[in-house]
Amino acid sequence: MITLALVRHAKSDWGDPGLDDHDRPLNDRGTRDAPRMARRLAATGFRPDVILSSTALRARTTAEAFAAELGVAVSLDPDLYGAPASALLAAAAATGAGSVMVVAHDPGMSVLAGRLSDGGIGHMPTCAVATFTWSDDDWDVATSLDPDDWTIDTPR
Repeated sequence: MITLALVRHAKSDWGDPGLDDHDRPLNDRGTRDAPRMARRLAATGFRPDVILSSTALRARTTAEAFAAELGVAVSLDPDLYGAPASALLAAAAATGAGSVMVVAHDPGMSVLAGRLSDGGIGHMPTCAVATFTWSDDDWDVATSLDPDDWTIDTPR
């Protein structure tokens, strides 16, 4: 079985307009939501083999909150910053792991979640967690088929 969790980074701080987008931190809400959503995901029994994260500060900080709760190290991937849906899915598949979490950005996250849910997920709000499961254990097969099941959880 293959399980993929997509986590859009938590709410970021726009208070410093001179700050490079890559360096924007989480705001207060994001700082609260990330560990709370991590606990909710952990309560489902989900434990990824791998957590992949964009190198952007807001994504890294979100991924670290999930990593702390789930007991899994974060692997940073600069190609996930601003990545389209196809690159996000390809990065997950390239791990070869049975259970992968990807922490990244919109619009790629919402596009991928929408595609994998056959339109059931229209938008991934900040810190949303969407999980997808396939009964097959081969990423090449799984990524060419619709998932057998999916869920979405949002902070609100």
